[in-house]
Amino acid sequence: MRAVIQRVSRASVTVEGEQISKIETGLLILLGIENSDTNEDIAWLSRKIVNLRIFNDASEVMNNSLLDSKGDAIVVSQFTLHASTKKGNRPSYIKAAKPDVAIPLYERFISQIEADLNKKVGNGVFGADMKVELLNDGPVTILIDTKNKE
Repeated sequence: MRAVIQRVSRASVTVEGEQISKIETGLLILLGIENSDTNEDIAWLSRKIVNLRIFNDASEVMNNSLLDSKGDAIVVSQFTLHASTKKGNRPSYIKAAKPDVAIPLYERFISQIEADLNKKVGNGVFGADMKVELLNDGPVTILIDTKNKE
């Protein structure tokens, strides 16, 4: 499971002209799922994200987590995070899970992060053509891969 975490001042997701999710201060989480991902990946990644100390404290030091800051989140599925660009110029998405595997994992991840935050989070529509807008705050952008826990 791969996630691109972006600290935002605001973010939204629009599908077919209708805004379906919108937040102010918080995190935009782009989530890529592969066939080998498990419930353990979901639990680890959710805990890691909600506890990342990337929000400023009173001294303007990145010392607070999403939980501490009481920020919001949007989770958007993005299979292109598993693109392989090793050969040629056309990315291969062979590692990205197909919808029958990815959709249940995506939905479980949303449920897990909601439980860890103790609040609802916004989301995209799996497989839809989405327009994602954000104002990256910082900018702070972090890549996390459950298969490479650095």
